Amino acid sequence: MLADHETEVRVRYYETDGQGFVHHANFLQYFELARVEQLLALGHNYADFERDGLFLVVKKLAVNYHQPSRFGDVLRIQIHTARARAARIDHEYKVLRGQILIAEGKTTLACIDRAGQVQRLPSFLLMET
Repeated sequence: MLADHETEVRVRYYETDGQGFVHHANFLQYFELARVEQLLALGHNYADFERDGLFLVVKKLAVNYHQPSRFGDVLRIQIHTARARAARIDHEYKVLRGQILIAEGKTTLACIDRAGQVQRLPSFLLMET
């Protein structure tokens, strides 16, 4: 598993709210984008993962918002894998505009099969302790 990865996104108009700021719910999508891009950088496609009958589902998540962001801003989403063992992955995220911290968050993912049963992570996702 890659411990760290970074991706960029330009804020699209439809991601903003009535006040012109990025709506808080979009940060969850930015986190998901970071996870998908991290997996691609590792040489794996999430679609193949699902085709093999495994799914990574969000078990827990937390977000802290620090500064607003607006349409057209370029945001860097940094993802850090803090833990990836057994059937669980813990990620930490930072969303930055330049050097300004916009938001940070954490997720815990669980690996399950099509029936919803907990499964061990594939070896390429495991981290050594």
